[in-house]
Amino acid sequence: MRPASRPGRRPGHPPLTDDERGRVRVEADRAAALASADLVQESGPEHLPFKRELLADFAAHGRPAALWFSSSSALLPTDMAADAPDEVAARVAIGHPFNPPHLMPLVEVVPGERTSPATLDAARAFYAELGMEPAVLTREVPGFVGNRLQKALWAEAFGLVLDGVVSVEDLDTVMRNSLGLRFACVGIVEAAAMGGGAAGVQGLMDLLRESFAKIELGDLDWSNEALAPLYAAAERAYGAPVRPELIARRDALLTDVLRARGQLD
Repeated sequence: MRPASRPGRRPGHPPLTDDERGRVRVEADRAAALASADLVQESGPEHLPFKRELLADFAAHGRPAALWFSSSSALLPTDMAADAPDEVAARVAIGHPFNPPHLMPLVEVVPGERTSPATLDAARAFYAELGMEPAVLTREVPGFVGNRLQKALWAEAFGLVLDGVVSVEDLDTVMRNSLGLRFACVGIVEAAAMGGGAAGVQGLMDLLRESFAKIELGDLDWSNEALAPLYAAAERAYGAPVRPELIARRDALLTDVLRARGQLD
């Protein structure tokens, strides 16, 4: 895959035109596809042996300067490239988008221990040209950034439901109308800096430290048996699979938020 010669479409834009679709070619032979690619965005199953198998093919058949970005949401690039020679591992990184990827602007770019700075620079430029918002990590960590934040929030949210504190529906009402609304507009540290007034983040921490010290957060049992009541409650509230009209509403809202934000930016 080669970077486009023009700026990419912003998330929330209409579907691809017939001309754009005509530029897409399906190649059934993996070696042939790798031999003609300047950049590979790998989105295979989340299994380390499979990722290593693909990278071995990349090392054998890929162009000498081609880049390899994996859509993995948890596997580390160092582990993926463990069997690869240094010159291949230098061109390997994570390029992790978020669902729904056709609307969400974020791509987390994560280096492995042998990833070169030039590869990270190329990843940032490539995703930005596509109209995405790349965030480049300085080192790898399990779950990267987005999923680590998501796991922490899920642990407390799911626990509140399972402990009988709040229903699934009212929990999501809280999220949609407070944190979700706020963080669609500003980042978490930016919001804290605003909340602290002239003293910034420290001002907010000084204000909340005593009351926050009283909030005890518990660990969550992530087993299916423990989470079964939450699964059932979510199915009653939203369906399983989620009702199509709810997904359509999400996509429409995301598109409107992105367009409004783009106009202000």
